[in-house]
Amino acid sequence: MSTLKLNFIPIPKSKTGDMDDTEILARTIYGEARGEGIPGMEAVAAVIINRTLRAKRRGGTYWWGNTVGDVCTRRWQFSCWNTNDPNRNKLLSVTTQNRKYKTCTRIARRAIAGTLDDPTNGATHYHAAGIFPVWARGRMFSAEIGRHQFYNNVE
Repeated sequence: MSTLKLNFIPIPKSKTGDMDDTEILARTIYGEARGEGIPGMEAVAAVIINRTLRAKRRGGTYWWGNTVGDVCTRRWQFSCWNTNDPNRNKLLSVTTQNRKYKTCTRIARRAIAGTLDDPTNGATHYHAAGIFPVWARGRMFSAEIGRHQFYNNVE
């Protein structure tokens, strides 16, 4: 596990509807990785923060979004937010009484505060093991955590 912290550049903040970045990130973690356990949830959070930080380093403009909220909800980036994905209703309806969601919220707070270690080695992309998306062809993954493979060499 890398000891690299995710706080080397201040993260731009956004607000999407009634949700702030922490809630959007927590719901994304829940939608994408609630069945992965804490290491898998932390890895998904790291990918989102890595994307946000990469956009910041490039002057604040990048195709997948510039804030945590933008990165999470950008069309076709995290499938749990796609309108036809069954996880979307689950992530929108989960409440703070749900134990897994509470864990996702704690991870989201740590990620946004910059105190979460990056177990993905700087990854900006991932996919479920056994799925072979076009963008991953010919690339070596930087980490394998739970049932996901993570990549830090995709632009």
